[in-house]
Amino acid sequence: MDELKPIFLLIVSGLLLRYSLTFTGQAWARSHAQTVTFMVLPIITYVITKTISGNIALSLGMIGALSIVRFRHPVKSALELVMYFALITIGIATSVRTKWAIQLILCAILIILLAKLFQIIANKFGKSFYSMSFNEGNVTNTLEIVSKEKIEEIEKSENLVNSSNDNINKEHIYRMSFNNKKDLKNFKKEIDANKNVDKVNIIYN
Repeated sequence: MDELKPIFLLIVSGLLLRYSLTFTGQAWARSHAQTVTFMVLPIITYVITKTISGNIALSLGMIGALSIVRFRHPVKSALELVMYFALITIGIATSVRTKWAIQLILCAILIILLAKLFQIIANKFGKSFYSMSFNEGNVTNTLEIVSKEKIEEIEKSENLVNSSNDNINKEHIYRMSFNNKKDLKNFKKEIDANKNVDKVNIIYN
């Protein structure tokens, strides 16, 4: 039970930092990758520290092993990078103290599933636990809308990821991202009734 307290503290601390950033207008922290990263990365660091504490030789070996994560190609997602760290840490921790590896595996899986569950619950109440991001390397269901006037419904939507104004053609261009096709189709039906909409493009994953 005593070992669960610091893990719980780490998860809550990561979430508090994430909400502090979003509260101050840092929209990048609202994405799925950043949400999971803020919860998983502190636990990875904790497991690394517990694994190498008191062993200088192992500490040097850990530094060398973790340096493998420095890829030559750009990583598309922060979550992708954290998962590589997690996999390497699990391998090293298993060779030293298996229980730390098991705890990291269980915590990572639980956090990933809980993040998805919170989003499903939030969607039922018309809210969003996290926003979608095209910078995460995820393929999503995309809706592109070209309108003559601003559409308040889209402006306030949690699914809006990008908007721009074409002053020459006097058009408002919106790009929206949805977790599934059903949500996209339902939103499209509502938009089709708007007379200001000139064009709608749909890209399914």
